[in-house]
Amino acid sequence: MSDHEHDDHEHDDHEHDDHHHHHDVETLGAGIVTVSSSRTLDDDPAGDAIAAAFEAAGHEVATRELVPDDYDRVQATLRNVARRGDVDAVVSTGGTGVTPDDVTVEAADPLFEKTLPGFGELFRRLSYDEIGTRIVGTRAVAGIVEGTPVFCLPGSENAARLGAEEVIVPEAGHLSGLATREE
Repeated sequence: MSDHEHDDHEHDDHEHDDHHHHHDVETLGAGIVTVSSSRTLDDDPAGDAIAAAFEAAGHEVATRELVPDDYDRVQATLRNVARRGDVDAVVSTGGTGVTPDDVTVEAADPLFEKTLPGFGELFRRLSYDEIGTRIVGTRAVAGIVEGTPVFCLPGSENAARLGAEEVIVPEAGHLSGLATREE
């Protein structure tokens, strides 16, 4: 497929394998996973901030899920959302701190076929301006799961907005296209 042909593809083509042959996914389907034992989807400012960042850039939110701070449930949800045909990037919020119930990083890590250490490094660099040395307790991570980029952000609204607007939305289309590209 030439670079000119893919401009005509609509979001519905994500069900097909056509988009695997060009690099950037123009209109992303985002999967948002909120990890919290106390929030609901109606009371999810961090998830709302992530959704707003994707929508403001012309992308679509394919699914939003809420899962309690439970290793097995977080792992299964991240895997299932990454496998969806209408999802090009997954962003989780919550569970990346250092309390005993923060299990998102541990649940995501075994799923990563490839890790993206630059994501956490850049996120912490940008967060430093806002929270200073408290970034040492921030374990934001990213990697490729089932050919889909998965980004794990902290649960605060400010952290979710920063990560989504400044890092994830600008890079997710490129990473998604590369991760699913067939040679």
